[in-house]
Amino acid sequence: MIKTFDAEILANEEVAEKIFRITVDAPELAETSHAGQFVQVKISDAFTLRRPFGVASTAGGHVKMFYRVVGHGTEILSTRRAGERLDILGALGNGFTPRDGKILLVGGGMGLAPLLCAAEKFSADVLMGGRNSGEVDFWQKEFLPHVEEIFITTDDGSAGHHGFATDLLPEILSAKNYSAVLTCGPEIMMRGVARISAEKNLPCEVSFEKRMACGLGACLSCSIDTVDGRRKVCKDGPVFDARKVFCE
Repeated sequence: MIKTFDAEILANEEVAEKIFRITVDAPELAETSHAGQFVQVKISDAFTLRRPFGVASTAGGHVKMFYRVVGHGTEILSTRRAGERLDILGALGNGFTPRDGKILLVGGGMGLAPLLCAAEKFSADVLMGGRNSGEVDFWQKEFLPHVEEIFITTDDGSAGHHGFATDLLPEILSAKNYSAVLTCGPEIMMRGVARISAEKNLPCEVSFEKRMACGLGACLSCSIDTVDGRRKVCKDGPVFDARKVFCE
């Protein structure tokens, strides 16, 4: 049963320009959440709709989420302080499939948040992409305790490989024996990851980031096309088998 939690904010810190990490004390939510799921957060009484955030960590009974300040709602959230309470609905949606063997996580930008939770749960390496070093530096610190190897690409070449994550992916998959690929980030990146994974005969799961009004499958605002017809990201996803959504 989906529950709401009145959770204490433990920290709400800016980790990069306009990117915040918020941590709440929510032992029950942490225990029942799976990597790849998300929560709906009530910003304040001034907003009718909640905001969806991927669960990035459940370690120690604390739930960690990341968000970028892009509008009035997230700007207000960035002003919340430790000791205040946060109204959270969750956990929602379907998470990543647990698998044996080592998994490669491929993420871009804020899509790395749900993959961090997967890194906590599974044996994994991570390939992370960003526009510049500022967008990947703090992610490296987050992933470092949970993965064996970190591969980095940046659009401007200021950190790691100069280029896109999909440029480096074939080389990584050829060099190491992974059991699956999990990816989250811009759709164009995930489409490329899915194609390369299929060429290597590797299972691939993609986690979609969509605007969600209700988060419960009632409003249809997050629907996408799949080989099985229209599906709702919030209820049927956000994690899908890549072959179901990128089937060309």
